[in-house]
Amino acid sequence: MHAEIVVLPGDGIGPEVTAAAVEVLRAVGRRYGHEFRFVEKPIGGAAIDATGEPLPADTLAAAQRADAVLLGAVGGPKWSDPKATVRPEQGLLAIRKALGLYANLRPVKPHAAALGASPIKPHLLTGVDLIVVRELTGGIYFGQKQRTADSASDLCEYSVAEIERVVRRACTLARGLRGRVTSVDKANVLETSRLWREVATRVARDEFPDITLEHQLVDSMAMHLLAKPREYDVIVTENMFGDILTDEASMLAGSLGLLPSASLGSSGAHGNAKDSHQKVIGLYEPIHGSAPDIAGRGIANPYATILSAAMLLRHSLGLEDEAKCVEKAVSGALDAGIFTADLAPDGHGVGTRAATAAVLEQLQAECGVVEMRD
Repeated sequence: MHAEIVVLPGDGIGPEVTAAAVEVLRAVGRRYGHEFRFVEKPIGGAAIDATGEPLPADTLAAAQRADAVLLGAVGGPKWSDPKATVRPEQGLLAIRKALGLYANLRPVKPHAAALGASPIKPHLLTGVDLIVVRELTGGIYFGQKQRTADSASDLCEYSVAEIERVVRRACTLARGLRGRVTSVDKANVLETSRLWREVATRVARDEFPDITLEHQLVDSMAMHLLAKPREYDVIVTENMFGDILTDEASMLAGSLGLLPSASLGSSGAHGNAKDSHQKVIGLYEPIHGSAPDIAGRGIANPYATILSAAMLLRHSLGLEDEAKCVEKAVSGALDAGIFTADLAPDGHGVGTRAATAAVLEQLQAECGVVEMRD
């Protein structure tokens, strides 16, 4: 397979963790005979510094041409003035919108070796295997915004079509899992949530009769997600609720540094006769932020970004075996006790480079991948 992957390192620790994921993808390419071409472009604060814009036209054009996009993180105190009219996060929101990335998938499956890193009691975490599907291009983040001297407002708006497509994505995923979908809203208060509940109910009933759908209010879901996380399979919700709940769910895994994500759009025919598959437009990133306090120190956890690369292989390139190989390699590194500082019981873990080397060593053992080269 020949594939072009655009890499958007971004800010803070973004360049460090994306470099680790690219190294792993190169190793996978060598092992399986794929040719991955990597094109690096700026986004976020780095792009503002270079061009004055958080999403330069050249970056967006490259992403639109690519087979997949790998992103580090955006933002930091350098660009955090609340009065600023240009902010790093605008670049992330804009690329999601421009690429039509309407569904953000965030799997949460705590690793046995890392249970001690979570503040949640280990007996509640054993067997947890869920995925949150967050609607990504609608809602309050994209609604009309107004600000006066003594007031401000943000419009939360959803269309039927926006709700239908993300609920369909969640139900389709559930068919390959345990067949259960939990739709999260605030239908006792918000009109957008009442529409959300009506549409979700109809789509599940009429198009997915084999799926069990339940509804949860977002406030109760916040409690249940920590009290009984094993009960959930696929959780689907709107943009802001999903943003909050997935950060909460990171506590189940023990660290933000372990959770990947995939932002997906529509699919279409892609590939040649030999390796044809349905191309899914996708942007892949760890769920953590830019962590400017540790940037440049070589101690950032690369596992979430490497796992995001595994999702890239699966969803955008159709390479399931390769994706599983990467996931097994990360699992093997954790089994071997290769913990970065955010996971280590004493707070003194290995650095980014050592964690990446451990994954590549496991790739060699699991899949016969060529070892890392300097």
